[in-house]
Formats: sequence, C-alpha cells, structure tokens
Amino acid sequence: MNSVIKLGLVAGVAAVLGAGVTAALLGRQAEPGASGGSSKEPLYWVAPMDPSYRRDKPGKSPMGMDLVPVYAEDAAGGSPGMVSIAPEVVNNLGVRTGVASLGELGAQVDTVGYVRYDEDRLVHVHPRVAGWIETLFVKAAGDPVKQGEPLYTLYSPTLVNAQEELLLAIKRGNPTLIGAAADRLQALQVPAPALEQLRKTGKVSRTITLFAPQDGVVDNLKAREGMYVEPGMKIMSIGTLERVWVIAEVFERQASLVHVGDPVKMRLDYLPGREWRGQVDYIYPSLNPKTRTVQLRIGFDNPDDYLRPGMFTQIEIDGQPGENTLLVPREALIRTGAQQRVVLALGEGRFKSVAVEVGRIAGDNAEILSGLQAGDRIVTSAQFLIDSESSRTSDFERMSAPMAPADQSGEMEMDTSGSQGMDHSGHDAMDMGDGAVDHSGHAAGAQPDPHKEHAQ
Repeated sequence: MNSVIKLGLVAGVAAVLGAGVTAALLGRQAEPGASGGSSKEPLYWVAPMDPSYRRDKPGKSPMGMDLVPVYAEDAAGGSPGMVSIAPEVVNNLGVRTGVASLGELGAQVDTVGYVRYDEDRLVHVHPRVAGWIETLFVKAAGDPVKQGEPLYTLYSPTLVNAQEELLLAIKRGNPTLIGAAADRLQALQVPAPALEQLRKTGKVSRTITLFAPQDGVVDNLKAREGMYVEPGMKIMSIGTLERVWVIAEVFERQASLVHVGDPVKMRLDYLPGREWRGQVDYIYPSLNPKTRTVQLRIGFDNPDDYLRPGMFTQIEIDGQPGENTLLVPREALIRTGAQQRVVLALGEGRFKSVAVEVGRIAGDNAEILSGLQAGDRIVTSAQFLIDSESSRTSDFERMSAPMAPADQSGEMEMDTSGSQGMDHSGHDAMDMGDGAVDHSGHAAGAQPDPHKEHAQ
C-alpha cells in the first residue's frame, strides 16, 4: 500500500513540474523579444532539421532539438521553395549577387593546334619505272635540299630500252618515231639534260639521275641504296618551312562560332612572349567521330623556321559575336544531371531556386534561353547552400498534406504510425528527463505493476 502511495505522489509531482515547464515555454514564446522575435501567437512548431515534423506546442524534435515557432507571416511568406535568411547569416555566408542583363555573348574560342607542312607545297617523289637505286644522295629525313640537287640514281631496264628506241628512230630519220620515243622518255621522268645528252652522244646511259623539284626538307624517306623500287612506291617527300599550316580542333558545340576569315592568335610553350597572328583559311566539312571535333586550317608565315611540323600550339580564335541575349555570370549556374538552376534574390532576405535553360557559354558569361528575365537579381556566391535548402523546402511543400484540424482539447492530431513523441496509448509525451510524464499519469518509460494495482 505504501509503495502505491509513493508511486502516486511521484506521478503527481512530475505532472505538476511538466505543466509548469510547459506554461513557462508558452509564456516565453508569447513575450515580446523572446525566441521567435514576435508578440503574435505562433501557428505551430516545427523541427529545425525537418519542416514536416509539426506540433501544436513547444517541445523537442526527434533529434532532441528545440522546436521552432512558425508565425502567420512566415507560413504565408511565399511560394514553395522560397527560403528566408537573416541578414547576419547572409553576411556570414558571403552571399554575393549579380543581375541578369541583355548583351552580346563573346565568341572567343580557346583551343589547341598542331603544326604541319603546307600541303600545297608538299611534293612526293615516286618512281615511274621499276628498277634499283644505285646511289642515294639524301641520307636521312630532315636533310635540307635545294631545287635541282640530285636525289638518287636509278638503274632500270625499261629506261635503257626507251633510250635505244630513240636512237633507232633518229637513225631512221622518222620524225614521228623520234617524237614518240622522246615523249616516252619524258613521261618516264628522264630529265631534259639527260635526254639532250643522249641526242648528242648517241650513247645509252645505264643509270638515270633524278633531281629535287623544289627547295625544302626531306620527309618520310622510305628508300635506301640498292633497294628495288616499283611504280607507285613513295621514296620520299619534300616539304617547305617558309609557310606552314596549323590544324586546330574545336568542339562540335563551338563549330557555329567560327567562320573563315576570323582572326587567330597563336602561342607556343617553348617561346613565351612570342605571338603569331593569322586567320582561319578553311573549315573542314567532316566531323571527327572519335573526338567529336571539327578541324580548322590556319596558315602562318615562318621566315625564321621556328614553327616545325608536329609542334603543339595554343590557339585563340576571335569569332563574330551574335545578337543581344540574356546573360548571367557563369559562376551563378548550378549544374545537375537533370537540369540547371540559379538562385533568385527576391529581397529582404528571401531567396528561391529556379530552373533555367542555358544556351552557349563563353568566357565568364552564360546565355539564358528561358527561366529568367532581364533585371532579375541572382546569387553568384554561396548559391549551393541556398539551393539545397530551397529545393528541400519545395519538396516538403509538395509532399506534405494539409494540417489536420485541432480536436476539442486543443491538441493537434498526431500520426500514430510513427513513434516520435507518442506512447502506445495515443497520447503525446513530453521529455522532461527522469520525471517525464504523459497525460495518463504514468511516468514515461516506467511500467506499472499489475499485481500492485490489483491489490489496491
């Protein structure tokens, strides 16, 4: 009997203490200048980390944090996704803003290029008859040659027979045969001096010497002395360095920004401070399927031979700017896998994340096709933090159901499927430490002894 009386006294004291603390919390929320910053009556209380957790009076959140009051002006403050931030928090976050404005988007394209021979001045050397190279005057690729210098001597039975046919036609005095035999020798690349020497001496030359068709350097040397060669085989190439080509590559999305005649600046890493200027000579019609790039051809004069085939260059192309369009700072964009967003600054500490359609991006600016208007102020710094809060708030507003009406006792109807703040009898329990009680009079966390109640 004594134990039952003691248990009843403990439960009564705990109930009095709980009621006193609850009254103190409610009184403090109603005082001017107290937490909440308003003398008006709060509509409800929410968890700081979970706006969907709502209660009709102060208390603790499932994470053990004090619930935050929500007033009428806060509940109707804006559309879903809008968040309000105190001025001191805005300052601490380092929030900076910019303005969406109309302007021309720069068309500068920065890319890379590779130096090549000027193919208009590149000559390939091929034999026209089968034979053997007896003497090779050019020993290695890269050797400079002058126009008219000997390249190699060739022994070919076909050339020997063609010379004999010319001598036979000359002996017979048949002009038609003489002309046909001379034309054949010229078609087989027999040099004019060798042909004139044959006419004068009347003796067949065992080998024929071929000469360089132009000044330049030897490239792709494929022959050596004693090698057997056939028609169509490339023996070597001769390219000039007086003028070179630079083949630049631009991405598929940048192809529309570049046109023939656009000015170009070129730099090389091994010559800092040196700059070459040219223009786009040609845009290749096909797209590289592997790199998804379009190739451009740019010609540069190279009087000092600093530019050499195979060099890597940095290219800057000044394209033609387009029409006026809506521009925002590039740093204001928040890119996700599904969409791109910016954070609007609505004034008085209010912000909202909105989806935008982005067009071209060049330099520090981005083109906005839809989602903004000229004059809108957007956040350019710390927008990721605001966007995450705005997106979360907007999602909760869409998913949350309207608040249930209060019952006759003034308490909000709770969701009995969860266990936060609920006991199995359906009453909400306030956590008051060791003396926590529920409205049934039992100590929270303590189970009554059925044997003692029965004895009572």
